[in-house]
Amino acid sequence: MVGRKKTGVGETVAAVDLGSNSFHMLVAREDGGQLQIVDRLRDAVRLAGGLDSERHLSAEAQGRALAALTRFGQRLRGLKSVRVRVVGTSTLRRMKEGDRFIEAAERALGHEIEIISGVEEARLVYSGVTHGMGRANPRRLVVDIGGGSTELIIGSRDEPKLMESVALGCVVHTQRFFADGEITRARFRQARLAARVELEFLERRYREAGWDVAIGASGTIRGAWRVMMGQGWTDELLTREALEKTVSLLVQTGRIERIDYPGLREDRRPVFVGGLAVLAGVFDALEISTMQTSEYALREGLVYDLLGRLGNRDVRAAAVAATAKRYGADAAHAGAVERTSLKALTQVAAAWQLPRTLSATLLGWAATLHEIGLVIAHDNHHKHGEYILANGDLRGFSLTDQRLLAALVRLHRGKFSDSAWKALPSEWQEPIQRLAVLLRLAVLLHRSRAPGIRLPFTLTAARRGLDLHFPEGWLGKHPLTEADLAQEADYLAASGWRLRYA
Repeated sequence: MVGRKKTGVGETVAAVDLGSNSFHMLVAREDGGQLQIVDRLRDAVRLAGGLDSERHLSAEAQGRALAALTRFGQRLRGLKSVRVRVVGTSTLRRMKEGDRFIEAAERALGHEIEIISGVEEARLVYSGVTHGMGRANPRRLVVDIGGGSTELIIGSRDEPKLMESVALGCVVHTQRFFADGEITRARFRQARLAARVELEFLERRYREAGWDVAIGASGTIRGAWRVMMGQGWTDELLTREALEKTVSLLVQTGRIERIDYPGLREDRRPVFVGGLAVLAGVFDALEISTMQTSEYALREGLVYDLLGRLGNRDVRAAAVAATAKRYGADAAHAGAVERTSLKALTQVAAAWQLPRTLSATLLGWAATLHEIGLVIAHDNHHKHGEYILANGDLRGFSLTDQRLLAALVRLHRGKFSDSAWKALPSEWQEPIQRLAVLLRLAVLLHRSRAPGIRLPFTLTAARRGLDLHFPEGWLGKHPLTEADLAQEADYLAASGWRLRYA
């Protein structure tokens, strides 16, 4: 999760965006702070179209996706996992019982897939679109209409201030209103109004915030702009007048299979009408008159985020610090718990086969945040902390990252609850238990909260056990710690763990 201090010139990184309409891959190098694109791949998988009413993904859609990922995987072969980020968006968030598909997709691609929240998707889109724009037009509205969701972000220069992800997309909106292929003015009006209704909750906030420039990203908006350009209705800007003319053109066309406009890619034609209805709804809701378009989007944001991680500019660390401050965590105590948990990790990482950098990062974050639930109540504050972390918006975190962090906070005290780790991905269940045991010991040993306390201990690890050793006579001088260790041994034994201490 944390890499080298900075990337070197010419080092290759890759980002893969598993969208609801298309899969995109971007391979790039950083050169003097600039992004040099090495390769791009795109495949119109139309994943959202494969979800049934129960949100199960059809075998046909899975086949299209795996075939595309196999091709992407060949291009990524040889790149280290630390230099590749793969994220899934709306459809993979919505899909039920998708573990088997995700496992197959990861095998095809050769890299781990992160499922990100809609707000995190919005943050990455904004980063990709606005990176390097400078100080011109500092207040920016960015809109990205995908296959299954639409992201709307208002920011000041490169800092997003308002972020929303709405369940509107070109694939799902086409399925909902134009499933039989027929396009009429009444249907389009209905689809446009439905988009406006979905956006109603944010209209006032966004209008009051205001912006200097509106920017449209994604294939839907770029496709609409190219159609307008091809008809001679606009040049650089996407305008409301040109938008209304495009709506009329679609209605005159009458059916989806007849859509064949200059500038519109063939693979975008089947979902163009739904995307245009969403775009019209956005223009109506936010009273937009003109919109620029950008060729950059989520995948570029992913690359910049990855380069930040590799260069120790990890936005997640800032998110953890901000969350700790927001909930009034005791920074001095958290720091002491972190130092002790990391000391314990160095002694058992090899025996437990824990990746040191990743494990140290997770332990550090969990130590920083383990008491944020106290803002609600002392009783069950570990459960309150778990809820905050599992359900909050943590910038830079995938949904899995949040679940891992929430589980560690949940497990830092009290009963060693099986439910906290059994809900995690199978490959994480044992590592999280082990990290939680180390965090628990660190919290226990700092129960006195005495500043500058020195803890002279050594640990020896077994598969599901620890031997904790102190200098002779130390426990006798710390009877409360000895009593806490006895209770801890009972808690762990109930879940099949052994703790011995002397």
